Amino acid sequence: MNKNIRTTKIRWTYFTIGLVILAFGISLTIQGRALGIGPWDVFHYGLFKQFGLTIGTWSIIAGISIVVLTSLFYRQWPRIGTILNMVLIGVFIDIFNWILVEPETLSMQIFVFITGTVIMALGIGVYVAPDLGAGPRDSFMLMLSDVLGWKVSTSRNVMEVTVALLGWLLQGPVGVGTVFIALMLGTMVGYSLPFAKSTMNFFMKKGEQNENINKGPLWSNNND
Repeated sequence: MNKNIRTTKIRWTYFTIGLVILAFGISLTIQGRALGIGPWDVFHYGLFKQFGLTIGTWSIIAGISIVVLTSLFYRQWPRIGTILNMVLIGVFIDIFNWILVEPETLSMQIFVFITGTVIMALGIGVYVAPDLGAGPRDSFMLMLSDVLGWKVSTSRNVMEVTVALLGWLLQGPVGVGTVFIALMLGTMVGYSLPFAKSTMNFFMKKGEQNENINKGPLWSNNND
């Protein structure tokens, strides 16, 4: 297999698996929502509660709005990875929300919520590692930074506080878990992203080594 094709397949595989993992983590936190959920998910949940549809559908609608806005601002088409991120996460959230059973006890909700947060961090690391396109909300954060001259960290904090407040006004589940995700998720991704990059590079090099081994005898026979 051509090296570039193999590398591309591995990168897209990581990207897709990362989105599935991220959506699974989000759905787990939604099941443990007695503690509150992530700022953007509070917003999506509030929209779902007030206007119907599904949480995943509102995630897609919000993503479309952000992609259109950032594309107009930067005057460029969004990357294919950004579009897939926007659509697939919403679809997978709805699938997992349909499959998962809400825990009955507070202790189980806490366990499910914390597990979901860790899985979210892993999913973000895995889907970001191939560098195939930032998610719509990350692009919006960068746009705020460019427009207002803020640090990226400031833009992120203002953005997440704002959407959490809007979600709360829509009766979305805000709580200590919302603060926990806002403060700790980035730190967790700081560990998951290097891990994801190292494993992805390992598989790329492993595939190249296997291909060289398989080619060896053929090249030897041809040279003989």
